Amino acid sequence: MRVLAIETSTEYCSVALWQDGVITEHCELVGQKHSEVLMEMIDDLLQATGCKLQAMDGIAFGMGPGSFTGVRIACGVAQGLAFGANLQVIGVCTLQALAEASGRPRVIAALDARMGEIYHAAYEKQDGSWTTASEPCLCKPEHAPTVSGDDWFGAGSGFSVYGKALGERYAGQLHGVDDAAVPQAAAIVALGAAQFTLGRGVDAAEALPLYLRDKVALKTSERDKSTGEKELR
Repeated sequence: MRVLAIETSTEYCSVALWQDGVITEHCELVGQKHSEVLMEMIDDLLQATGCKLQAMDGIAFGMGPGSFTGVRIACGVAQGLAFGANLQVIGVCTLQALAEASGRPRVIAALDARMGEIYHAAYEKQDGSWTTASEPCLCKPEHAPTVSGDDWFGAGSGFSVYGKALGERYAGQLHGVDDAAVPQAAAIVALGAAQFTLGRGVDAAEALPLYLRDKVALKTSERDKSTGEKELR
């Protein structure tokens, strides 16, 4: 099986190819230049592996949560390539990709969502497959969903920005943290390939992003109110 994967939900841009369990990945820190470099990265990857897009069994993409613009780019490119090559697609949650890349069996994934909030989910690996202990959500770090038991591992930028609040929220339950972890295409392609194997690919028209926040910016009055509240604390 051959699967192409795209991940652009953070300041990193990465692409990966799955060939019967062997993963080839290219990842770059690009800031906000995903749309400028993504297609060239895909072309370079296909050429380096001697593969053609039409030979893929499907395309996986990081469907979010994450940067609104980045998530839309991954979704749009996956749709365009899939339509052109008559391929199916799989959207993979970026939070689950953090869990997959961690190599740990119990993971609390948290990405900085700005505006004092995080994207959060918790996963456990059982019999080689991930189960969701806490569904992806948008929340304040101090109100992050609780999990049962201990021996959890924290992954993602949420722990970098809100480490104190999350450390207090999960006191005694975390045995380690990787606050520099970001979703990458290598994990997206591994999770996507598993879904394609189960026959869960969908038509390109159904390639939809996962948005957990409807509102992406504060009004001036809301920012002033937020600043005032912080000054009073």
